[in-house]
Amino acid sequence: PAPYFPPPRVTLPFGLEILRTFSGAVIFLEILFGTIVWILVAATGVPLPLLQGWVMFVAVTSWFLSIVFLSVFLFGYANKISVNWNQADFIFHGATFVFYFGAFLLQAATTSLHHFPRKFNSTAQERILSGREYNISIAASV
Repeated sequence: PAPYFPPPRVTLPFGLEILRTFSGAVIFLEILFGTIVWILVAATGVPLPLLQGWVMFVAVTSWFLSIVFLSVFLFGYANKISVNWNQADFIFHGATFVFYFGAFLLQAATTSLHHFPRKFNSTAQERILSGREYNISIAASV
């Protein structure tokens, strides 16, 4: 007869104990810093929507998915769903890192273009990012 392997069990804690783990702390930080990035990028007025649109998408989507992922453990749904939660946790944080790193590169590119004129065919000296927007964009990049 073939050997029987039981389904994977949850080894991450649930309830408020999830906040005491490394994974829970990372999820909390993703929610906190995602909120900050979301606010800072929106405060710049999004002068380059092609670049900063992706940054906003990543910030909002990751923020929402982090809240959903944290809720799964806070409300004990992890015990009701037969999934390898350790692997799901690793994949979630890895994908979030990749998306945030790409968003960082685009936000840094936006920040580096601050000295170019807003309209290339115009004689006006209006810049893509004003001084205030430039400072906010630096904070969002960091």
